[in-house]
Amino acid sequence: GRGAADSPRGLVMTVWTLATLLVLGSAGFGYLYWRLDGNLTGIDIDGALGRDRPDDVDNGSMDILVLGSDSRAGKNRRYGDDQGTSRSDTAMVVHIHRGHRRASVVSIPRDTLVRRPDCTRRGGQDGDVRASEAGKDGGEVPGERRAMFNSAYEVGGPACAVKTVESMTGIRMDHYLEVDFSGFRDLVDELGGVELTTTEPIHDRKSHLDLPPGRHTLDGEQALGLVRTRHGVGDGSDLGRIKLQQAFIRALIDQIKDIGLFSSPKKLYDVADASTKALTTDSDLASVDKLLDLARGLRGIGSDDLHMVTLPVAYDPGDPNRVRPIEAKAAQVWRALRADRPVPASATRGSAADDTEADGV
Repeated sequence: GRGAADSPRGLVMTVWTLATLLVLGSAGFGYLYWRLDGNLTGIDIDGALGRDRPDDVDNGSMDILVLGSDSRAGKNRRYGDDQGTSRSDTAMVVHIHRGHRRASVVSIPRDTLVRRPDCTRRGGQDGDVRASEAGKDGGEVPGERRAMFNSAYEVGGPACAVKTVESMTGIRMDHYLEVDFSGFRDLVDELGGVELTTTEPIHDRKSHLDLPPGRHTLDGEQALGLVRTRHGVGDGSDLGRIKLQQAFIRALIDQIKDIGLFSSPKKLYDVADASTKALTTDSDLASVDKLLDLARGLRGIGSDDLHMVTLPVAYDPGDPNRVRPIEAKAAQVWRALRADRPVPASATRGSAADDTEADGV
């Protein structure tokens, strides 16, 4: 919302980032795969959720929940105080259409008020998903009718986040991917930065960002500042920041395909090392071989093949710091994805997200 607390934010690393890297490097890693396997953290989502889930429709499409974590544990302490919890800073439902030549991406604002289902309390003592699997310590967390979307991850970890999204959408998530602050920053640095053009100055003291208009090669810290900034763009809401994040993702995908990793095996390995260290996945994807299989199926998707939208929302009349889904329009979005169709323009037209401008890119 426009007045929500301004804690630092992180960005989701989309599946295509790692997918492209693995496809480019598949012939060259060889025996180094086992070292990369050790970097990955896996969460048993299927085991945690059991059978109470939407049907797994086999129509050739694929749905992936991609989250960014705002944990302050470990290397992320520099971005704020570690208060023993973490939330899903950024969330995207990525729908890969049948044939795997195009994708629809729906961003869910973190401050969206949703009906959160009952969840199993997450494990760990520091709120860091890498400390333990979701639900390890047991105990039920009652559902809530008007819960902030990102509270699902806070109370129940990845499994509760997936359960909440599946409850909202009626779509079974085939996979789960998560990245944190430090992992995102390190990946951008290993890539040598990401090029982005700003059309307006972006100044945000809280995210330590100061960019004049023009073409920039953003290092990891600057890139993190860009995707965290709220007060530097638009009306200071989460909605304007989402538009910046979507623009950055397109630039990131384009850059990965153009940086010539084949010319340096060490560079290729360093980037892959940073990528795998950045990721937490569902247990079915927690190996380089499985990620490579996924990557090969997605390598034809470029930035021009993405249709990126934000969940249709309106500011909540009872709390201007929060937004709520516009039910009829949100239903259009999820109905289209369930039927493996593009999201119609009418579904997002007229929502607060559609009306919000993110000046600067």
